Amino acid sequence: MSKILLVVGARPNFMKMAPLYFEMVKTPGLDPRILHTGQHYDYVMSQAFFEDLQLPQPHHFLGAGSGSHAEQTARIMVEFEKVALTENPDLVVVFGDVNSTVACSLTAKKLWIPVAHVEAGLRSFDETMPEEINRRVTDAISDLLFTPSPDGDAHLIHEGVPEHKIHQVGNIMIDSLVAILTKIDQDHQNRIVQRFGLTKQRYVLVTLHRPSNVDERDGLEQILRYLNQLASEVPVLFPIHPRTRKNIETMGIDVSFREELRIVEPLRYREFITLEKNAAFVLTDSGGIQEETTYLGLPCLTLRPNTERPITVTEGTNELVDMSTIERQSARILAGRWKSGKIPSLWDGRTAERIAKIVARYVSGK
Repeated sequence: MSKILLVVGARPNFMKMAPLYFEMVKTPGLDPRILHTGQHYDYVMSQAFFEDLQLPQPHHFLGAGSGSHAEQTARIMVEFEKVALTENPDLVVVFGDVNSTVACSLTAKKLWIPVAHVEAGLRSFDETMPEEINRRVTDAISDLLFTPSPDGDAHLIHEGVPEHKIHQVGNIMIDSLVAILTKIDQDHQNRIVQRFGLTKQRYVLVTLHRPSNVDERDGLEQILRYLNQLASEVPVLFPIHPRTRKNIETMGIDVSFREELRIVEPLRYREFITLEKNAAFVLTDSGGIQEETTYLGLPCLTLRPNTERPITVTEGTNELVDMSTIERQSARILAGRWKSGKIPSLWDGRTAERIAKIVARYVSGK
């Protein structure tokens, strides 16, 4: 049996790892083990996702916790090295672009352990984003690079990655989305939507967490004023990231908003997908949500100057906005004037199956 170490650390990783873990469990010759670095560690940001995705408890938990990028990355590398030396896996699989991704891929490679990167090749070309640095470094040293769309292949080839390492497999986030949608019946949807005092297709769902949006007082205040204004036209539900809430408190920002702007704690995956599916539109700065809304055919406004997922704009239902265009674009959606989009190729819920087959061939031929 080939031992495969699946590395996760933050909320977006869990949805990418779950379908691959279950696919590898039933693939002959593969022995998948879950390692949770603890980059996200509170209940709703971490443990609740394992429950919603019906995952077993991690085989290893590093307890990295929070801190600066350097502190967190260094702690993960030190602790991951101990596990890697003990387990001696045949392959380390990392996901996405968080600090856990780059920390564990670097450590594994220096121990001569092969690395596979799921969601490889994505580029925003914005080096002020820590995630962009994590993506580029991880891709440069990985042995297997699994891309979600043709632009990922093109970026890697342009950067000199040998083509035999690159495998376009589709979007693994969609595997988890398809699976969870089958478990959400109409009664459940009605209960969740009504719990927040909302009506289907008549509210806006908001998620914001990137430093460019929430770490500077002026920018964050401007966003909150816009949300308060938007709430005069349509109810707004804002499950707030812990760091965003902390920033509002430490910056002393006035939060005396109208009742229709509902700021709530982070939601479990099943609850969030239910609310996302039934919203009028989503305002976000999350990469994964751009992909989910494209699959769902749901209008999405991404409050960023760029995206590493341009296919959600060119083929999907997503558009980039800033504070000078956001009101006009939200008005277009509420007036029913929005593009329909389409589901990109290979976003079919079978990405994990394709990855597992490639991994099985790879480790058997090592």
